[in-house]
Amino acid sequence: MIGRGRAFLVVWTLAIAATASSFVVHLALRGQTMQLGYELGRARQEQARLREVKRVLELEAASYKTPERVELVARTLLGMEPPGPERVVSITASPAASSSVRGDLVSAGAEEPP
Repeated sequence: MIGRGRAFLVVWTLAIAATASSFVVHLALRGQTMQLGYELGRARQEQARLREVKRVLELEAASYKTPERVELVARTLLGMEPPGPERVVSITASPAASSSVRGDLVSAGAEEPP
């Protein structure tokens, strides 16, 4: 009988130790899950913030492409103004001159313009 009681005590002790260790592992995993959840929430907030910044920057870039904006920047920030008639040079190319230019470009190794 003493052998049986001792065996029961050993099995009972092992069962309690296994239950306690599984509870500790469960708590550790639960804590890690909570930590990852918080990190995921912060990452999603950062992602939303970055999407908003991207949207604002795309709108700003689109505004820079409008002719009105380019003219405004040229006049105000760069101090540019339309050229006077004396600064405008008219270039007219005859078909013969155009073909000789193409020939020069091809012989120089450049691609032929369309």
